Amino acid sequence: MRKKFDERIPRYTDLILPTFQALKELGGSGKNDEILACIIKNLNLPDEVVDFPHKGSASLSEVSYQLMWARTYLKKYGVIENSSRAVWSILPEYMQEETLDAKRIVQTVVQSRAKQRQNKIEESAASADEPESDEADVPDEVKPWRQRLREILQTMDPYGFERLTQRILRECGFTQVEVTKKSGDGGIDGIGKLRINGLFSFNVAFQCKRYSGVVGAGDVRDFRGSLHNNIEKGLLITTGAFSKAAKLEAVDPGKRLIDLMDGEELIDKIVEYNIGVHEVRDYEIDEEFFKKI
Repeated sequence: MRKKFDERIPRYTDLILPTFQALKELGGSGKNDEILACIIKNLNLPDEVVDFPHKGSASLSEVSYQLMWARTYLKKYGVIENSSRAVWSILPEYMQEETLDAKRIVQTVVQSRAKQRQNKIEESAASADEPESDEADVPDEVKPWRQRLREILQTMDPYGFERLTQRILRECGFTQVEVTKKSGDGGIDGIGKLRINGLFSFNVAFQCKRYSGVVGAGDVRDFRGSLHNNIEKGLLITTGAFSKAAKLEAVDPGKRLIDLMDGEELIDKIVEYNIGVHEVRDYEIDEEFFKKI
């Protein structure tokens, strides 16, 4: 049964300024997880708020979802931009700004969306076509194909998922990647060797969790306990999400570092290396440009 929505979770309107300030603190640019970590620290958000799951995605917390909306509004207003690798950066004209008027940003973007929606309705009426579906009820970062891919990953054959992980790791630069769980090697699903700059190499063990929820600190501890002495690094991969406690456990000083890859990062890697996905290009027409040129 889904937990009752926690009223302490900040809404996107409350996260617009903190997102901008987090990017400033990060030097003007940052990835999603860096922005999230910075905001959690600055707003002092408790674990139960940070870990509350979003209704529409097993690999996404509600805070992360609200942050997607905040980034969408900042992008549409022209404050930030993002690259293909999900790195967000403040546009040069806003780098010297110390604060923003979040209320004005929301009002401006809402009015712009309403105008675009009305234009589509009028165009459809004039051509007797059915109006296009309105996708404005989801942030720019939420794509239907990503949701479908999440579902596919979570329902894959377990060994098929391990083979997919094996392929992804090879694309990322790993060699000698072997799936070992069939031989009963404890909590380890596979091992591989990562070579950096042709000079340094690490023996890495990985574990795959096809979770539709949150992976906790106990899972990280159990995985760490299964690592042999000849393993320098551990990588825990899930189709779900990691709790705040799990992320802290993974980097606990004095313990063997465990790297984490959640469902969103896993999808990013699949897309980056075109594994089972194919890009379909489309264009958005700037009609005002053609009217004014």
